Amino acid sequence: MFVPIIMGSRKDLEFGQQIADALAKFGIESDIRVASAHKATVYLLDLLGKYEAEGRAEVYVTIAGRSNALSGVVDANVTAPVVACPPYSSKFGGADIYSSLRLPSGVAPAVVLEPGLAALLVAKMLTLSHPEMKARVKAAQQAFTDQIMADDADLRNP
Repeated sequence: MFVPIIMGSRKDLEFGQQIADALAKFGIESDIRVASAHKATVYLLDLLGKYEAEGRAEVYVTIAGRSNALSGVVDANVTAPVVACPPYSSKFGGADIYSSLRLPSGVAPAVVLEPGLAALLVAKMLTLSHPEMKARVKAAQQAFTDQIMADDADLRNP
């Protein structure tokens, strides 16, 4: 299982690494790259062409803020699903998220704002072609449930 993580800028590396780390917990290999849809379109398309030719990429994750053309361009040029995980910015009152939500027809990346949840969505997508991933997703869901139950018990038994 292989997932390219494509960032629009190196400034997003910490965010990208959070996604890569969360994917690794599911046993999913990733590759973090920088390629801008605006500043290096040909480079991005060449990179996507290489991934597509290899046939290893089962889901792509994109990270771009401001004017997020990256997610749409990636989605329009690959056959695998794309999960857009734009980093939140307090600039523009958070309105820059709209560029990840309003896309042209024929372009449909999913949008998830939290790095760990983007990795969870990728893992769930991979259950469709990797049945063993179901157990990993169920284990992650159980861990969330166990944490809630432990937190509740701590409140009730100080």
